[in-house]
Amino acid sequence: MAHGAAMMAALAVVAAGLTACTTGDQGSAVTLSGTVIPLAAEPQASAWRVVAYESGDADRAVRELGSAETGAEGSFSIPLDVTEASGFPDDAVVYVVATPLGEARKAVLASVIAHPRESSAISTPGRSAASAAGSSTPHGLAVNERTTVATGFAMAQFVGSDGISGVAPGVVNSAGMAGNLVDPATGELAEVISSSPNGSETSTLPAFQSLVSMLAACVADDGACADLLIASTPEGGERPGDTLQAFAEIAKHPGSSVVDLFDLARRGALPSQPGLATAPDAWTLALRFDGDGQSLDGPGNFAVDADGNIWVNNNYEYGSDPKTAVCASDELFEFSPTGQFVDGSPYQGGGLSGSGFGVVIDPETGDVWVSNYGFAAPAPGCPDDEQPPHNSVSLFRADGTPLTGDTGITEGELSWPQGTIIDDEGSLWFANCNTSTLTVYPDRDPDQARVIGGLGLDQAFGLVDNGTNIFATGTASSSVAVLGRDGTPVAGSPLTGAGLDRPMGIASDAEGNVWIANSGAITLPCPDRPEVGPAATGSVSYIDAATGTLTGPFQGGGVTTPWGITTDGDGNVWVAEFSGRRLVAFCGFDPSTCPPGSKTGDPLSPDDTGFSFDGLERSTGTVVDPSGNVWVTNNWQLDPVQTNPGGHHIIAFLGLAAPVAGT
Repeated sequence: MAHGAAMMAALAVVAAGLTACTTGDQGSAVTLSGTVIPLAAEPQASAWRVVAYESGDADRAVRELGSAETGAEGSFSIPLDVTEASGFPDDAVVYVVATPLGEARKAVLASVIAHPRESSAISTPGRSAASAAGSSTPHGLAVNERTTVATGFAMAQFVGSDGISGVAPGVVNSAGMAGNLVDPATGELAEVISSSPNGSETSTLPAFQSLVSMLAACVADDGACADLLIASTPEGGERPGDTLQAFAEIAKHPGSSVVDLFDLARRGALPSQPGLATAPDAWTLALRFDGDGQSLDGPGNFAVDADGNIWVNNNYEYGSDPKTAVCASDELFEFSPTGQFVDGSPYQGGGLSGSGFGVVIDPETGDVWVSNYGFAAPAPGCPDDEQPPHNSVSLFRADGTPLTGDTGITEGELSWPQGTIIDDEGSLWFANCNTSTLTVYPDRDPDQARVIGGLGLDQAFGLVDNGTNIFATGTASSSVAVLGRDGTPVAGSPLTGAGLDRPMGIASDAEGNVWIANSGAITLPCPDRPEVGPAATGSVSYIDAATGTLTGPFQGGGVTTPWGITTDGDGNVWVAEFSGRRLVAFCGFDPSTCPPGSKTGDPLSPDDTGFSFDGLERSTGTVVDPSGNVWVTNNWQLDPVQTNPGGHHIIAFLGLAAPVAGT
């Protein structure tokens, strides 16, 4: 569509730069400057129309800010309908769309800027763009095939036929994530995608370059554009109106037309950026993050705050050599929505002691609770006098300040605690793996601690509140206990049977339907690991909110050994796999959000491989953020029989799922 193309050009303009000028009594004009320079060897157009837009939301339509045509060497400058930099809403992004001049040309290019108020490319009276950046060199935005693919993937959940629309912080954070793929000022590959722990260490960079080659083919040949729009059309959906929408659709439906898209990439292959040698199982883009590169060791699970920051608990103290024994981690991590440590992270103190799976954010205060399982190498690797306690919980303020002392909080007979939640009435719950009990702090008050046993659980692990009841998995007992919020088991609890097989994680959708990750294989050392028979292929099952009926198991989609499980904004299901180096997805209770003909429980990921990624190892936790990125932990390395098996990354699959608001 023309708008989609204009939108892309506008994105490029914004990234290229913003300059302001004063025109008499007319006030201060803000100007976006940049260049449109395609990577294609023989682009079909030498001139482009570039349009700048401000993103919309449910209450505000997308707004055109101005337009211009490129001049010599692709340069452009757009006076914007904004009197000063502070006129940009802080909950919106500015993006540009570039459309080639001339009829019947389909290729469009785009780029985006996350924080136009703060951009060093913005000039205001008395301050030029260059001086804002501390340089005498103008700072503009490059628009090319790379910036377009980066915008389409990172902002996939917000790109539509009317432009880019979405609520903050998700839409703003997505624009920031695009900068992990491409530097908007230069149009070159960004440091994150091109260097460790990404770069040559995973398949993401060549996959991205293949996607860029698809668009380069389109820029050079209108026939290739038609093929791109056809191949990116979702099953049963409408054909994308332009190439920005096309890449957003590829990000959301990465398993569609995989071979056709690969063939198109080979037609537009650029010698300067080699892509994939063979077609992938799906066109996902996943990025690894490791903080400072010397802290993460066994990241276990996630909690996402209201700003989209990612909180991560951790098993072990850091050690780069898996053959060198380590003791328990005493650190808690906070990552920005774009995957970097926030200032002050990692946080220490508070009695942290080898946390496993339990981390939760208080929705009222933003405080963070972490259960302390006590992961460490056995003695003598971790000496007897350094073996960690397994009986506490730690509490941190939202700024990372510990609120608990050196031994944490121990009320309520905590014993190797794992899953941790705050229910809808404000009570804090813990699953005690060792004693197979639950501990509850009513109103988050440890002085009121209660211990609930006799629930039919062995190795209590996962917890969820579905809006009505509390659900807890028993891994070794292959059971799920269902309790009222007063701790009383409901009739029929615990649930057992063919639909449950060594369940681990448990999650609820917005309607209260509960999904269970059946590992089929795992029991836990808390401290004893029971023998419960041969391992089986994993699965998922669900408990219907309306009837309370357990249904399953469901397999396929590449499912192997599920551990963590979560639901997205459409209620679809995402599973972290402890084996197979993959992410797995299933259709939830609204099949209209799945491919035509899908039913609840049908797999959404490829059957043989799932959404595979060679940068994954053994994953435990998973969560969907407000931008629609699916985060997964590298909890253990591929070979778990080591003194220090901890993995060292968290991973984001970009734009893959319907967004979920943080806590």
